[in-house]
Amino acid sequence: MAATSLEAIAAFTGSTLNGDAAQTVDAVAPLTQAKQGDITFISNHKFLSQVAQCSASAIIASPKIDLSDFNGAVLLHNNPYLAYAKTVQLMYPEARLISGIHASAVVQEDLRTGEGVCIGANAVIDEGVTLGDRVQIGAGCVIGAGCVIADDVCLKANVTIYDGVSIGERTRIHSGSVIGADGFGYAPDTGEWHKIPQIGGVQIGRDVEIGANTTIDRGALSDTVIGNGVIIDNQIQIGHNVVIGDHTALAGAVAVAGSTIIGKYCQIGGASAIAGHITIADEVIITGMSMVTGSIKEKGVYSSGVPATESKRWRRNAVRFTQLDEMARSVRELQKQIQIQDK
Repeated sequence: MAATSLEAIAAFTGSTLNGDAAQTVDAVAPLTQAKQGDITFISNHKFLSQVAQCSASAIIASPKIDLSDFNGAVLLHNNPYLAYAKTVQLMYPEARLISGIHASAVVQEDLRTGEGVCIGANAVIDEGVTLGDRVQIGAGCVIGAGCVIADDVCLKANVTIYDGVSIGERTRIHSGSVIGADGFGYAPDTGEWHKIPQIGGVQIGRDVEIGANTTIDRGALSDTVIGNGVIIDNQIQIGHNVVIGDHTALAGAVAVAGSTIIGKYCQIGGASAIAGHITIADEVIITGMSMVTGSIKEKGVYSSGVPATESKRWRRNAVRFTQLDEMARSVRELQKQIQIQDK
């Protein structure tokens, strides 16, 4: 990381600078910890009281926020959180690995690679694999036969890609993830399970981010499909033949059962469980800990998780929940009696 001028930050983020364009900053820091030489940001009025005590050299903020108490330079942006994200990208660029194939890597002779490819130590690449330009394969990765990995894809250490997976440009997959394992397909027969070979693949679009220890199963017949710009958090399970639309976001520990279709621009809260063979419309928000058992046909916000309460109260409510059916019958009976009396 090197000192960066406010002029460069303003240009890269599309912000309007009020201050010395030649002034430099060395780090990005939280509002409450920023000091001289740092740049910080504020995106919400509720943190405005912290600005007066902030000694940062510069702050990123919305034009709607009053910064009269701040003595440093100001970069104005209608979406300060986005400008902050771009500032971090500019000031903390990710180090690229040196291109080449490590001596300990095991690579088949028919591997096709573009320019600037890096293959790390102890990586294993099977036959018929194609790697685009500037692909980075981290240490210990395994790539199965016939995979096609496009330009600027980055696989962190110990990612496993099974046979026949395709990955689009600029996608990043973090350590421990497994792409293309067998889907959960079995046929029952007199108390025994017979495995159904999973002969589909996995298609991952461009600009996708997949978190650590996430699993995406291959399709049973057709492919599992992850659209462009999808962001997937850590420790997520995506079943076979699932389709996820462009720019949808899934938070940690979500589980999606097989053959479910999730639309574009959806947001799935953490630890939500989504049943199989259903469809979720575009622009649906599902709050954390929700259980989705049926299709959602219209955009909107949906919830089903039960917030935590004091234990004794929760036990009483749990008992009452088991009595709801009996209570409902009693209410209907009372309604009938009232209707008879009214007549």
